[in-house]
Amino acid sequence: QVQLVESGGGWVQPGGSLRLSCAASGRIPSTWTLAWYRQAPGDQREVVAGINSDGRTKYKDSVQGRFTISRDDASGTLSLQMNNLKPEDTAAYYCNAVELIMRGGDWGQGTQVTVSS
Repeated sequence: QVQLVESGGGWVQPGGSLRLSCAASGRIPSTWTLAWYRQAPGDQREVVAGINSDGRTKYKDSVQGRFTISRDDASGTLSLQMNNLKPEDTAAYYCNAVELIMRGGDWGQGTQVTVSS
């Protein structure tokens, strides 16, 4: 089973930037649809950004223009560049793949992003 490990989170002031990384313990097929999710306390886990096998991306409206998702299948890395961060972006961020979710795969530990003054 492929395992995904998130990293890069931390504390940042509003307007700051962070780059999250998701490293795969095994090969990530280029056909997989990958995505970043986040969950704030008391809220549902939601999709923040996704990237299809052809490289097409889609973003949650509130992060459009601020976040950029990218993938490097050769290195098995999924990234999320987050700019102009806002307090509302505070959450635990997770990466996953549609194919893994369909198989009932586990979620990783996530990486915490905290945006505050």
